[in-house]
Amino acid sequence: MILPGSTIGIFGSGQLGRMFAIEARKMGYRVHTFSPDTDTPTGQVADIETTADYNDLDEVRKFVQKVDVVTFEFENVPAETIRVAEEFVEVHPKGDVLHTTQNRLREKNFLKKHGFPHARFRHIQTLEDLNQAVEELGLPCVLKTAGFGYDGKGQTKITSPEQTKQAYTNLAGQEGILEAFVDFAKEVSVVCARNKKGEFVHYGVIENSHHNHILDISFAPAKVSDKVRREAIEITHQIADVFGYVGTLCVEFFLTKKDELLVNEIAPRPHNSGHLTFDACITSQFEQQLRAVCDLPLGSTEFYKPAAMANLLGDIWQFGEPSWSKALETPNVKLHIYGKSEARRGRKMGHITALADSTEEAVELVTTARRKLTENASAILVR
Repeated sequence: MILPGSTIGIFGSGQLGRMFAIEARKMGYRVHTFSPDTDTPTGQVADIETTADYNDLDEVRKFVQKVDVVTFEFENVPAETIRVAEEFVEVHPKGDVLHTTQNRLREKNFLKKHGFPHARFRHIQTLEDLNQAVEELGLPCVLKTAGFGYDGKGQTKITSPEQTKQAYTNLAGQEGILEAFVDFAKEVSVVCARNKKGEFVHYGVIENSHHNHILDISFAPAKVSDKVRREAIEITHQIADVFGYVGTLCVEFFLTKKDELLVNEIAPRPHNSGHLTFDACITSQFEQQLRAVCDLPLGSTEFYKPAAMANLLGDIWQFGEPSWSKALETPNVKLHIYGKSEARRGRKMGHITALADSTEEAVELVTTARRKLTENASAILVR
């Protein structure tokens, strides 16, 4: 058991690490973050910020000898970095979990091997592979790079045979995976936590909507049937158990128009769709991660009220500083800004959450608050 006063090491330094560090420091832990960047969202909150490449194994060795446990807010850490870290300190989640989930092909093969529902897929190495796979899976379909993809990056939708050559070119020599297109009704996710003892907690089913492949709004509880809710939680629980998982985990699902669930992705860390737990729940997804990796009892996942979250992208800054005071006119609204130095289009800069008596009202509150952020810009454009 790793008790308050100990030092938690984090690989990665973005907003997930920032919120984790806030929770850790509230509970009396010290935080040491490691990433190639400086003055980062996590580093601004952590006690110590080490700036070094993940492949600088000498710096990795120095880092892990100064902490009591290591966890992640970013899963695409090189396998050798994880192996070296595990020589000196416990690392959660384990390297083999990260190895599986940081590659779409390995992740899909894991789902297939263990009988979890997923979209049909094919491994793509050559243009001939792609042409054959398109025939087998049918059109439309989606070609993805096997590794290092998020927020829609590395994906090409194929709607006609003539598009296969360009889609293959888009892989830029990388290994690929072709997935059958899923005409889904909605996307939902289950955020959970599991500790060494196998204790498991979850936040129910969260419903998500996207814009340009980036998560836009999440709300909980999701509008799904009791059957879907039970199945989504059970599948997530089984995945966590098969992994022997320790930490916070998110499983994203497609819910088809026939009310069937397909696992889309597994995130071995806190997840954007779980940000609303920071304000809406007795124990947030970030505190659960801390409790799990420190081998402490897991906390209550009870929601105070229905909740919603809206992402704030860099686009909001394109006409100047947003109107923060207008967005905060509603007492139920909470603002989270990540401390990133540059606001770029499509970059996640923060989020807004709200609690209400219904999910509809909570969604209305966060969308209205977000819209108010750019009211001054709108007035300038009209003039």
